Amino acid sequence: METTKPTVVVIGNGMVGYKFCEKLVAKSKDFNVIVFGEESRIAYDRVHLSEYFSGKTADDLSLSSSDWYKENGITLYLGDPVQEINRTAKTVHSLHGMAIQYDYLVLATGSSAFVPNIPGVEKDGVFVYRTIEDLELIQSYAGKAKRGAVIGGGLLGLEAAKALLDLGIPETHVVEFAPRLMPRQIDDVGSKMLQYKLSQLGLQIHLNKNTSSIEGNGKIEALQFADDSKLHVDMLVISAGIRPRDELARLSGLEVGSRGGILVNEKLQTSDASIFAIGECALYNNMIYGLVAPGYDMAEVVAANICGGSKSFTGFDMSTKLKLIGVDVASFGDPFISEPECRSVIFEDTHKGTYKRINITQDGKHLLGGILIGDASAYNMLLQTVNNKIVLPPDPEDLILGSRGGAASEGAGVMNLPDDALICSCEAVSKGAICAAVTEQNACTIDQMKKCTKAGTGCGGCVPMVKDLIAGTMKSQGLYVKNVICEHFDYSRQELFDLIKINGIKTYDETLNLYGKGDGCEVCKPAVASIMASLWNDMILKQDTIQDSNDRYLANIQKGGTYSVVPRIAGGEITPEKLIALGEVAKKYGLYTKITGGQRIDMFGAHVSDLPKIWEELIAAGFESGHAYGKSLRTVKSCVGSTWCRFGLHDSVSFAIEIEERYRGVRAPHKLKGGVSGCIRECAEAQGKDFGIIATEKGWNLYVCGNGGSKPQHAQLLAADVDKETCIKYLDRFLIFYIKTADPLTRTATWLNKMEGGMSYLKNVIVNNSLGIGAQLEAEMQYLVETYKCEWKEVVETPELRKRFNHFVNAPVEKDPTVKFESMRAQIKAVEW
Repeated sequence: METTKPTVVVIGNGMVGYKFCEKLVAKSKDFNVIVFGEESRIAYDRVHLSEYFSGKTADDLSLSSSDWYKENGITLYLGDPVQEINRTAKTVHSLHGMAIQYDYLVLATGSSAFVPNIPGVEKDGVFVYRTIEDLELIQSYAGKAKRGAVIGGGLLGLEAAKALLDLGIPETHVVEFAPRLMPRQIDDVGSKMLQYKLSQLGLQIHLNKNTSSIEGNGKIEALQFADDSKLHVDMLVISAGIRPRDELARLSGLEVGSRGGILVNEKLQTSDASIFAIGECALYNNMIYGLVAPGYDMAEVVAANICGGSKSFTGFDMSTKLKLIGVDVASFGDPFISEPECRSVIFEDTHKGTYKRINITQDGKHLLGGILIGDASAYNMLLQTVNNKIVLPPDPEDLILGSRGGAASEGAGVMNLPDDALICSCEAVSKGAICAAVTEQNACTIDQMKKCTKAGTGCGGCVPMVKDLIAGTMKSQGLYVKNVICEHFDYSRQELFDLIKINGIKTYDETLNLYGKGDGCEVCKPAVASIMASLWNDMILKQDTIQDSNDRYLANIQKGGTYSVVPRIAGGEITPEKLIALGEVAKKYGLYTKITGGQRIDMFGAHVSDLPKIWEELIAAGFESGHAYGKSLRTVKSCVGSTWCRFGLHDSVSFAIEIEERYRGVRAPHKLKGGVSGCIRECAEAQGKDFGIIATEKGWNLYVCGNGGSKPQHAQLLAADVDKETCIKYLDRFLIFYIKTADPLTRTATWLNKMEGGMSYLKNVIVNNSLGIGAQLEAEMQYLVETYKCEWKEVVETPELRKRFNHFVNAPVEKDPTVKFESMRAQIKAVEW
């Protein structure tokens, strides 16, 4: 006699409800699963909801298809919310009259946007930011808005602010009740740094603001604050937090918290043993978990228990890493613990907008937590260090500054983690599971690993660490580690470089047709453009539409849509006549001027249509492109050397000019910076550059693979006491070897850190010519030197290229006098700290 399968009813078809279904059917086919969804769409990715404004469609955000539910025997009712739960009869009743009996009921009702009780909140132009439908309403209204505001300076609020920026609203404000942004994740100093970074992107931040009313005649016109100040806006998005959707549980008599949320035990059972609650509607130990990872963990616990297992939910680490409007923000462990309970190591760079804080135990042995703003690349390893109680190195500051001296890459550290280290918190995938997938199931790419273990399919923050584990495991097994560019090319950059060179390929389309698949992406297109520029030294604009955004206009785009112009000033040496010419051009075109850290003058605020005319005047004055926009040589900084300085041993200025003019325009995997110092006092900071030359009594010392910025690393000595000719020869070899072998967007310091054998190997190749390719490397550099052409000059002299520099498609080349561009700011103001 056939037995009836137990019925599991799931109320809610969001990310957590979907994940529960996925986990349940993976464990057992012995259940009749029925899902009710309030929205008319199948489950979609709310974590990346803001990407809807960056071109992604609702289908792109979908977590599955309707076929998936059918294939797994799941009955799905969309647009039909459950209205009543009869716990006595164990039935649910939906809006459209469905009555379903259950054996187990899973509440995955999620949360709704918290809307403060502000007078006027019902006015036209006021929105919440929660669903795709909300985003569609925002998008349709934004076209007529000039000044937008977001109430809420937390994670959701800043995501909403990004949405308004993506929609092109000229002026966007963020209003926060608390005295700092993201008060639950970062401290005061970190908040100020984040505020500074966001203000550079055009956001205006208002802290300590309590909105007392929303003014306007039928539609929003202004926000009135409790301190009697007012902000005029014509659009408002409220993103001030979430409220658990517990109304259905309340109606059915289930216990709920005093401030909302369905009470659950460690098995995630409600006060009714046959009813479970998961995700943002569940209140465990007085905590509502507002991230997707703990919701997924809850889904796993309930699925296991329904299938006869015994799993418990004991809370979840709320460490998080996000990229908010292009700014890295992360907190982990206990970010707010302070002395005397701990010791803190803090690194702050107001120039770069970077803030890093780690809290360590008094004895310096263990990491307790921390905060990262501006650069969160170390987040994964720091989180693992906290969670696995890994003993710290003798110099804990190395965790945030990087080891000075070419230490092993992070990949080696990842392999030293215990097997039970949780790598992917969204899907609860351990290091041991990832390594086993490589050795036992041959999952040797990220795509294969995602299919095999689901690691990296949630928020995606663990992907860099998963890649390191795949590579480390393959290496330990003696397998060939293939570092492919992207999904469209099954080749590393070095392999593709060789294929393009050997076959003389000159276009991206030909490369894609011969060696790739699909349509390409924003990863492989600039990489191929860089390879071709490095090989053929051809005009970068001839590779149509595949360059980095700044390459397309040979200038750096700034906020407001204007560009900066940076002419080359080799070695920092400039004549009075050229200084006057720069001043005249800046005055004529209304450009803001600033002296850069690389001894050049940057001119900001140029419109696209003015660029060729500006370049024309600069070229007439003897200037050329400074390549500030390209992955190529930027500057070779110099001190005044023996010409003026009483300590100078050699003429550093002339040598810096010679070096800069030799390597100008040479395209590379990443930007290059150099320096020449006339003595060991090091006024040109040469040891913080990709290559640095320092005068000695016997000649010059050549240092390579240094790096300034947020990850400072001293350059290492490649050759000592060499003459100028030998120094240039080694530099030629070094630069071409780097160009041929480095991965895309890899600085020389990182390249060396990951190189097997490190500096000893590099010195053997460059100085000792151990591979026998020295002459070839020198010849390739000489070709680039001899074929150099100024890109600005080519645009100025080529009508077809010059036509590209218009603000509007099919607009005349000459500026339309009826079109007026208004600056977003009347003047530049310093940010007060």
